Amino acid sequence: MTAPLQDIVVIDLSRALAGPQAGMMLGDMGARVIKVETPGTGDDTRGWGPPFVGPDGDVSTYFLCCNRNKESIALDLKSEDGKRTLERLVERADVLIENFRPGVLSRLGFSEERLHELNPRLVVAAISGFGHDGPEGGRAGYDQIAQGEAGLMSLTGPDPEHPTRVGVPIGDLLAGMNAAFGIVSALHERERTGRGRVVRTSLLASVVGVHAFHGTGYTVAGKVGHAQGNHHPSIAPYGLFEARDGMVQIAVGSEKQWATFCSTFGLDVAADGMATNSQRVANREKTIAAVNAVFAEYAAEDLLAKLADAGIPSGKVRTLDDVYTWDQTRSQGLLIDVEHDVLGTIELPGPAIRFDDNAHAGGRERHTAPPSLDQHGDAIRAWLDKE
Repeated sequence: MTAPLQDIVVIDLSRALAGPQAGMMLGDMGARVIKVETPGTGDDTRGWGPPFVGPDGDVSTYFLCCNRNKESIALDLKSEDGKRTLERLVERADVLIENFRPGVLSRLGFSEERLHELNPRLVVAAISGFGHDGPEGGRAGYDQIAQGEAGLMSLTGPDPEHPTRVGVPIGDLLAGMNAAFGIVSALHERERTGRGRVVRTSLLASVVGVHAFHGTGYTVAGKVGHAQGNHHPSIAPYGLFEARDGMVQIAVGSEKQWATFCSTFGLDVAADGMATNSQRVANREKTIAAVNAVFAEYAAEDLLAKLADAGIPSGKVRTLDDVYTWDQTRSQGLLIDVEHDVLGTIELPGPAIRFDDNAHAGGRERHTAPPSLDQHGDAIRAWLDKE
């Protein structure tokens, strides 16, 4: 099997999560990703925990989540040797990823103009917190702050009085995904133009970009969305409901499904205030109460079976141990085994993309473990010395 990006070399100057996520996605597709880290400490996430694992209890599982399929070299970018080594890497690379604060890389001597002097074909991906320009372009980008500033926390949680962050660093992850998409787009364009370009994204842009119907609800209709717990703001019934011994989720997304739902559970399809989706949304509490009343007669597993037989989209709320032991998760190749130089064989959550000639996820035949700090420094220098 050939990997889609197997001829691409990526220099990953980023740390924490957004940039490393972008680099990892490219590595999953076969790119050679060289992670440049600070000597002694490495990527910030090497120190983030618990949990830490390993014989000395010093391997961060946070670092493991976003650095598979990479090589590591430690460079002091303030030293002449570090600068020269980075110059040599840039001359050989196709892509450079960085998520310094705007202006920092330039102060280190690697402005975008300088990078393109070294390599006109280089695609540079710059990820920031709030954008590279504008009145607040220099702000540091941390996920939870961006979730709040970009409106996501106002849409998440039980009610408007209790804004809640999404349980994963979604702003970072989305920024990494957008950067990866921008990079492969610029690489495709380079096939026509012969030149690289700068791709920019930010946590702010990435969160605003997924406001979806809440965004157009405001820009077109002037409606400000707000948090309302585990029920959809525009569809009912759609959300989390209570069975006799647990919770069940359903999504009744059409009037045809509503009619099927009502006939299955003995509800009046034309009940006052619930005959149409608009009425059910307007009378949300009444709709929720009606569904909970019939669901209370069933154990959760029996209810899910009945919903499945009726063709009503439904599901349970799984904990992570349930997800990773679920045979459906495993059937999709979403867990991969890799050989870590300290931990031995470990299992990691894998890529989300699967190709038709590959039983597991990702674009390469074999995945590699996240590297130890400077694990590949000598090999990378030897590679640079070959030409």
